[in-house]
Amino acid sequence: MIYPYARSVTKNEEFIKKVTESPALALDKTVDTSKHLFHNVTSNNSVKRAGEYWKTLGPGLTTGAADDDPSGIATYSQTGAQYGFQLLWLAAFTFPLMAVIQEMCARIGLVTGRGLAGNIRIYYSKWILYICTILLFAANTFNIGADLGAMAKATQLLFPAINFGLLILGFTLLSLGLQIFTTYAKYAFYLKFLALILLSYVLVAAIVNININELFLHAIIPSITFSRTQLFLICGILGTTISPYLFFWQTSQEVEEEIHHGKTTLKLRQETSDAEIKNMRVDVWSGMFISNIVMFFIIATCAAVLFSHGIKNINTAQDAALALKPLAGQNAYLLFALGIVGTGMLAVPILAGATSYALAESFGWKLGLHKNLKQAPSFYGIIILSMAIGLGLNFVGIDPIKALIYSAVGNGLVAPVILLFIVLLSGSHKVMKERVNHPVITIVGWVTVIAMLVAGIATIWSLFY
Repeated sequence: MIYPYARSVTKNEEFIKKVTESPALALDKTVDTSKHLFHNVTSNNSVKRAGEYWKTLGPGLTTGAADDDPSGIATYSQTGAQYGFQLLWLAAFTFPLMAVIQEMCARIGLVTGRGLAGNIRIYYSKWILYICTILLFAANTFNIGADLGAMAKATQLLFPAINFGLLILGFTLLSLGLQIFTTYAKYAFYLKFLALILLSYVLVAAIVNININELFLHAIIPSITFSRTQLFLICGILGTTISPYLFFWQTSQEVEEEIHHGKTTLKLRQETSDAEIKNMRVDVWSGMFISNIVMFFIIATCAAVLFSHGIKNINTAQDAALALKPLAGQNAYLLFALGIVGTGMLAVPILAGATSYALAESFGWKLGLHKNLKQAPSFYGIIILSMAIGLGLNFVGIDPIKALIYSAVGNGLVAPVILLFIVLLSGSHKVMKERVNHPVITIVGWVTVIAMLVAGIATIWSLFY
């Protein structure tokens, strides 16, 4: 019998003999073994880091993804189709503005343990809040109606035989069912994975033939022609990228996450650690980066395919999908249409939920997706009402483009006012204590307020004059 130790000694002797006879051969084997071990260790570490990063993502990811709803896709498609690569730089321009504002919202939720409307109600005029939330309700409801219609039209591109009315009804009921009858943990899990549908637009861009030199040139160097149509589109991009419903949703979801992790009282929620702030920043900036990357690739795709072939009359997201089919192929067409449906399923419940959070906090109702229908009837009642009105708008003859125009007017009025409150709240030592804004963050916040004020005035002026 040869014992394990003897077997080990024998192998070592054989190795020494091989080294003596052929040092190069032994060295090669040692290097190969070391490379294999290093590869395994680094692979395991990479997988571990990726898993930890994925766990960090949450409200910031879903908020950023919801920004690229079917209405936003339509705006970005129009931009690329009408002006080619010229306005690609807007993706880089809006990214820091959007990320800074959403970080402020998230920090307000984490530090105060309340949603945005709840904080405005405590520290500022209730009447201004009431007016803003009612306008928000109107704007979001029109947006819900337009998005539901776009989802149904996009589904018909894939399955023409299915009735339009049945599709809208089905999407509405599915969305309501997920919000009302699932737990917050399951609902958040669903939203997080649904955000991955945005990758379809990156894949579309990879399929089509894009001039890389022109792409990078316009991505870095700003260019504006100052025409009425182009200025209107720029205002539209600012409005759909830095949108009021995202502010309310982000803040409230941070509170929901705290409750989900055991901070069930206001006092517990107000105890925020440095680690929580750090994770929030990773989540928010990642979500906003993904949102703007998707905007970038939608504009680039429509510029490379539609603008280059003289197709500039794009009014809706489904128009863009149809126009891509003969020029970019079946795969690009399918991915673009699928993206419309997926982003709609993500954005529609967030639009309804943001409206409900804002109104419930404004009027002091019981609220939260962590509660059930019986515990928060008014909160869920607003969700049901906004979804029902959005559904009905598709059957009363209101054109979806007009619905989006009404939504743009509402957002143009609300956004600068809410942004003003966000910057003031997040910069207040009374509200935020040691978690107030860094001076640079405050400067970017005020730049965003001014930019959105100008964009809102320009949008409303251009619509009526």
